[in-house]
Amino acid sequence: MDTVALFAGVIGLSPREGAERLSAAGVPIFPCKPAEKRPLTEHGFHDATSDSDQVARWWARWPQANIGMPTGRASGIEVVDIDVHGRVRGFAAFELARREGLVDRWQALVKTASGGMHAYYPAEPDRVQPSWQAACAGIDFRGEGAYVIVPPSQVLFEGNRSTYELIGAGRGDAAPIDGAALRQFLDPRPTPAIRAPAGAEREVDVERIASWLATRGEGERNRALYWAACRLAENGITDQNARHALGPAAERAGLHQAEIVATIRSAYRTGVGQVAPFRIRAGSTGSRALNGEIAL
Repeated sequence: MDTVALFAGVIGLSPREGAERLSAAGVPIFPCKPAEKRPLTEHGFHDATSDSDQVARWWARWPQANIGMPTGRASGIEVVDIDVHGRVRGFAAFELARREGLVDRWQALVKTASGGMHAYYPAEPDRVQPSWQAACAGIDFRGEGAYVIVPPSQVLFEGNRSTYELIGAGRGDAAPIDGAALRQFLDPRPTPAIRAPAGAEREVDVERIASWLATRGEGERNRALYWAACRLAENGITDQNARHALGPAAERAGLHQAEIVATIRSAYRTGVGQVAPFRIRAGSTGSRALNGEIAL
């Protein structure tokens, strides 16, 4: 489906008008509570349909209902959800993944109510990818068994209604993403040997993590450093001490000093600090900025 054209076509429409436009285009949708994300139908996203008569009945009953769309096989769309919640800012992690070529070929970018973003990708018909959450990175993957709220819905956030709206288009080369590879990049797991035994106090073994990091090879050392820095941040270790602890190990793994500093800073900004600059440039539908800058 042409996500950009569809979402551009519902700008300024009421929820009822938007639902009619989407269903007419063959998009399976279902109603959610006005100003919220909770489904109004008994079976939630499992009730989604593109049947125009059913959609008309739903929005005649709930004219201000928000619009939900299932992800995965039902719609042929998968979504990377960049979260903004409390101290968690997912844009830094998304930028790292973009540099690795894991999320750079999106169809559309949609602003969410919290100031986060949904990046839309075509799903591969023959590959079912489960949904998951990488909480430390502030990234959710919406594949099979999930749904998203779509434009022109509005959700109440911090006392104000905020509209889901199209803010960027892809470069015309949209492609499916590998959800498993993205998850491994955002939250790579070291060998079981560094994990605390069941029932033990949760604490971080910095020396063991650094030793593990030093043995990582090309292709995994950057995401291993990111994972290690996230673990240290979660345990209250300052970014300066993290650089002292992890820097030499990362150098032994083959990373340059500039890469090490940038990756550790990104990990700390994602988990405990402010978001890295992020702005849409190439393929944008306008000059609207979202939390900074991204060079495409």
